[in-house]
Amino acid sequence: MVDSMVYTLTREQAEHLRELLTARGWEMAAIPYALFKASGDRVSVAAYESGKLVVQGKNAQEFIEFILEPEILHTSGTLQAPELSPEELSLHGGIDESGKGDFFGPLVIAGVCTDAETAPKLRGIGVCDSKLVSSSKKIFDMAEKIRNAVPGRFSIVVLKPETYNRLYDSIGNLNRLLAWGHARTIENLLELVPGCPRMLSDKFGDESLIRRALMERGRRITLDQRVRAESDVAVAAASILAREQFLRRMQQLSSALGVELPRGGGPQVKVIGRQLLERSGPEIFRTCAKLHFKTYRELAGESV
Repeated sequence: MVDSMVYTLTREQAEHLRELLTARGWEMAAIPYALFKASGDRVSVAAYESGKLVVQGKNAQEFIEFILEPEILHTSGTLQAPELSPEELSLHGGIDESGKGDFFGPLVIAGVCTDAETAPKLRGIGVCDSKLVSSSKKIFDMAEKIRNAVPGRFSIVVLKPETYNRLYDSIGNLNRLLAWGHARTIENLLELVPGCPRMLSDKFGDESLIRRALMERGRRITLDQRVRAESDVAVAAASILAREQFLRRMQQLSSALGVELPRGGGPQVKVIGRQLLERSGPEIFRTCAKLHFKTYRELAGESV
């Protein structure tokens, strides 16, 4: 059963799909950066402005086999991966993180160096922004393929909660903490690929924050931050490696605590947080959560 699949459509194909699904009574909605989102019969599809089509749900395979392929793609297989830009084919590194917005779990920063040889391999195995992949199994499978495609050209920095909280207490600002983690990942990549001239990451703050955190070697490279950098195949690969390591660490924490730790910062996070608080007191959060979150202050306040 397919949980999530990513295809590439032309604008004409996307509009044809919108018309077809509308005519068949699917529920249409608007979401950021998308032409449309449609839901029906335990399937949701989102057509993004970038050309990506994300298909998710229990009946995803049936949708692909009986609607998408015969009526839109006119093929029995997947579309070819989108063409890589000259910039993506050049030697460069991509940096991304996972866990920044999650109360429970670590912060993970990953980096991947790609070039004209490895970038097509990554695109060929379907590497895309990890936020477009809802299936944990698919994240794990793709991460393994990425490591095989770029051996010795990736780095992962994991700030487990105890380390994260200690650093935050010292640094006192999330963007500066992110810059420190990005800088360490960049330095690690430059140890592995000394000739890499450029690093690309999603924009989260003033570029000078990372510049100041870099050591001598890192200060000599071109550093590029941009919005939606995950469209670059190196950044997308880094986002998947970071997400995989975050999910694995969450599994380990859940097992150690004997409770399933939820992602994000919603109501279920507070439900589980109260259970941990009642069982072990507020100190338990130092080993499993990010203490500067408002959620911690709310939970700890309940224990006073």
